[in-house]
Amino acid sequence: MDDNIAVLVEVFAFFAGLLCTTSFLPQVIKTWKERDARSVSLGMYTVMMSGISLWFLVGFLLKSPSMMFWNGLTLLLALSVVYLKIRYSKKTGREKGVWQKSGHNV
Repeated sequence: MDDNIAVLVEVFAFFAGLLCTTSFLPQVIKTWKERDARSVSLGMYTVMMSGISLWFLVGFLLKSPSMMFWNGLTLLLALSVVYLKIRYSKKTGREKGVWQKSGHNV
């Protein structure tokens, strides 16, 4: 590949990665602030993290620093949402202040 084209591709990869990665920030921040991840789909995040991991691998094989950096960072953000989902789903109804299955108000 021509050196000029390679530089242009890396510039586009950098900005594409920046936009895609920052798109995860609102979900991470919202989930962390509200301490509620009921609306987060664990299945969607599992599939998304698989795709992100493969894109990281593509970046590694192409020796693309932008692809590796942004996909690695995006994977960490997605993993943090999954961690929060698991952590907050362990809370009992009492801790959330909602009705439990027994019908007793706590």
